[in-house]
Amino acid sequence: MSRKLSILCFGDSNTHGTPPMRDVWELDRFAADIRWPGVVRRQLGDWADIIEEAQPGRTTVYDDPAAGGDRNGLTALRVALDSHRPLDCVVIMLGTNDLHARHSAGAWIISLNLAQLIQKIRQMPCGPTSDSHPAILVICPPPVIETGFAAQSFVGAEVKAKDMPKHLATVAEKFGVEYLNAGDLISVDSIDGIHFDADSHEVLGLAVAEKLKSILPGLRPH
Repeated sequence: MSRKLSILCFGDSNTHGTPPMRDVWELDRFAADIRWPGVVRRQLGDWADIIEEAQPGRTTVYDDPAAGGDRNGLTALRVALDSHRPLDCVVIMLGTNDLHARHSAGAWIISLNLAQLIQKIRQMPCGPTSDSHPAILVICPPPVIETGFAAQSFVGAEVKAKDMPKHLATVAEKFGVEYLNAGDLISVDSIDGIHFDADSHEVLGLAVAEKLKSILPGLRPH
């Protein structure tokens, strides 16, 4: 068997495993084996270490004082890359929280924000060797629905989210990174219009595992 690979899953509450919420005070979390990174871990077994680096409310590049002021994904990514290197792959699923009305960001702007994260990974010495960088898989989150307690914060998000797959795919192609549109596989739960249920975590985790097998030679049986 090839050496064990190191895969960083970097995201927001849907990577953290937050279940659909009925109000802002709910702080539940799905168990490790239910969250989609946990499903990936189960599928890849001894072939890879799956590192979960996720924060509810995380954005691509916004500090977001309304959410505590520490939700900037670009800032957190630098720390995560330095903490967990060497890395063979970084899986990024962000953009949902950029759709908060207070950020006034459309899908194109969000894709440019995401490009900064890709560039940061390429700039830092965090790959499997000192002169390499990790593979990158960008996951476009499924479209949000303006419903439940969060609807007032996501005014206009449904319309903006429809263009995210197109723009994120363009950025992925521009930088030569892998891409997966989660919206082709799953949808958000109607309770809050943001988060996934357990079944959707399972479906996404299985798809991500298969995608990783296709892009990382070390995950292929010899």
